Amino acid sequence: MTELAEGADEPRRPNGRAERKKVLLRLDPAVHDAIARWAADDLRSANAQIEYLLRRALSEAGRLPGAAKPIPRRGRPPRSQD
Repeated sequence: MTELAEGADEPRRPNGRAERKKVLLRLDPAVHDAIARWAADDLRSANAQIEYLLRRALSEAGRLPGAAKPIPRRGRPPRSQD
């Protein structure tokens, strides 16, 4: 379940993170296979690889919005050095 944060125009999850947009993307099967292989080499999902490539292209073109948050890290948090 999501709710709008006070003063925000995008839904938020209970943990406070903004809801991610869902997009249907049609790809040539050969392009999808190439992205999936590249993603596996980089230990990413195909979806994460596509987002990485889109962000890199936007950045190189000078079109990455300043409001774009970094991709959240996945997996186990790093061990503290106590």
